[in-house]
Amino acid sequence: MKKLASNNIEQFREDLVNWFIEEQRELPWRLNKDPYRVWVSEIMLQQTRVDTVIPYYERFMEWFPTIEDFAEADEERILKAWEGLGYYSRVRNLHSAVKEVKESYGGVVPNTPEEISRLKGVGPYTAGAILSIAYGLPEPAVDGNVMRVLSRILEIYDDIAKPATRKIFEQAVRELIDHDHTSEFNQALMELGALICTPTKPSCLLCPVREHCQAFEKGLQQELPVKTKAKKVKTVHLSAVVIVDPSGRMVIQKRPSSGLLAGLWEFPNYEVDSLEKLKQVMARDNHIVLEDLRPIGKISHVFSHLIWEITAYEAKVENVEQFTETNRKIAFVRDEDFQHYALPVSHQKIYEAHVINGKQ
Repeated sequence: MKKLASNNIEQFREDLVNWFIEEQRELPWRLNKDPYRVWVSEIMLQQTRVDTVIPYYERFMEWFPTIEDFAEADEERILKAWEGLGYYSRVRNLHSAVKEVKESYGGVVPNTPEEISRLKGVGPYTAGAILSIAYGLPEPAVDGNVMRVLSRILEIYDDIAKPATRKIFEQAVRELIDHDHTSEFNQALMELGALICTPTKPSCLLCPVREHCQAFEKGLQQELPVKTKAKKVKTVHLSAVVIVDPSGRMVIQKRPSSGLLAGLWEFPNYEVDSLEKLKQVMARDNHIVLEDLRPIGKISHVFSHLIWEITAYEAKVENVEQFTETNRKIAFVRDEDFQHYALPVSHQKIYEAHVINGKQ
């Protein structure tokens, strides 16, 4: 790691912080430095784009404006608030941690690294973000944007895909951080990575700290950061079916309480790739014969480690209650009931396909 000279560090801080103060985006979580609001935003922003998060964040704060409101909410309500954001373990961990804050800390988010790091789902980055942004403590908040920015500024060749590398960048932030403007400094590094120092084709000529950047000086900005490629994702072919009776009731079932998309509701679906196989498994597992099955759409959904390729069907039956499933909780719902159930994005799309194609 190429360190900045001590006199350059002061100028680097000033250039970076002044740029952020003048150019920062207007985002709803920047309205104030309430640690609860900062906390929620940082959890939502993990693995999710800013533009996607904004409407979810605003709705979340409308539903749960205080720690007490969120701590007292039931799981169905919090999953519905999170519906569409994915990675649902994030909101479950947040809920558990917020309940602990209410019970053990009087509803006040802890302001020490030791205490805040003990909360469920609060890793080094989230802890650093809350402590620096909300409480003004000189703690590093190192995410992918920060690692990319600093790998170029300090010419760091360590592989950012390796968990151990984070320590190198945390130490770099500790050496560089502006103790008088910790909130602005950490947010500026993130903002710089999001807007200017992007993964491909960074806008170096617009960068407020390019004079401090080792990679820019040597023309190496396209070679950094070093990041090993992720493993190839697995593709799974599924068949899902919207079973509907003359009164408009449909069958949905609840996913298991642990694992992928835990606790969310979905239409019956099976890992089969043909209509005949779907009929067979429905007859075998659910004791229901669906003669009138017709396709209503194809849905592709990408997770970090796998891809679902779903063929959606619709089936008309006389009574949806003839559908039986011994190891899942089942609900029989009409269109107006869906507002009370949290569904994965893929199954929201299946419902949309039913609305558009199933009534033709």
